[in-house]
Amino acid sequence: MELCVPPHPCVIRTNSCSSSHLLNPSPRVLLPTTHHPLVSISRRNMQKCSSASSTIKALDSPMDTVRDRIVSVKRVTNETNVVVELNLDGVGSPNSTTGIPFLDHMLDQLASHGLFDVHVKAVGDTHIDDHHTNEDVGLAIGTALLNALGDRKGINRFGDFTAPLDEALVHVALDLSGRPHLSYDLQIPTERVGTYDTQLVEHFFQSMVNTSGMTLHIRQLAGKNSHHIIEATFKAFARALRQAIEYDPRRRGTVPSSKGVLSRS
Repeated sequence: MELCVPPHPCVIRTNSCSSSHLLNPSPRVLLPTTHHPLVSISRRNMQKCSSASSTIKALDSPMDTVRDRIVSVKRVTNETNVVVELNLDGVGSPNSTTGIPFLDHMLDQLASHGLFDVHVKAVGDTHIDDHHTNEDVGLAIGTALLNALGDRKGINRFGDFTAPLDEALVHVALDLSGRPHLSYDLQIPTERVGTYDTQLVEHFFQSMVNTSGMTLHIRQLAGKNSHHIIEATFKAFARALRQAIEYDPRRRGTVPSSKGVLSRS
């Protein structure tokens, strides 16, 4: 799974060695923030006040260095062997082979519409059914997301998106709060899409929520076709997650919480 990915403009890469290009991007230096005209005016008016001048100078300094958001996670049990490589600041590169074709298709939506690089390789006991592999892929992706976000400093934290797909319309809202919770309200009319058991959609998201520390609400507003409903869900989730993980320059690297910390404990 090799991929050459340009780094996010707000990220300084620090990985020194790796066999994967996804895990070893080229270094890049932060650009200074643009001076706001009102800040410049205040600065001129307050030059004689040293404390105020120091404050303005601090506001003009570039955003603090942001950590890498590229991780690799391996989950091995008696039932499955799953490897996930995730780059939150990627270009939307999908590369998933889970042994569950419909799940691969949905993970492609996650990568493409979230602009994440999502590389998943999984081998599991699909000769029994898809349950264990579907679950462990969700758990591994959630763990990768948890590790990539780190202390969650500077991010938007919240995401909200409604995605249509023909007659289907699905709304997703999420909070990277550190508190796992799933509210799931899809009415999928068939038991299967191809060979994929549609009950596994909820189980995938529940597994990912549990390990990522995410509050996630999924609500179907319209839809009759099972494939459309599920695909609209993954697209809406991808766009909402993209909103939540992106950096808010006004936060200047602080944790988006009045408590000063976002964690799963």
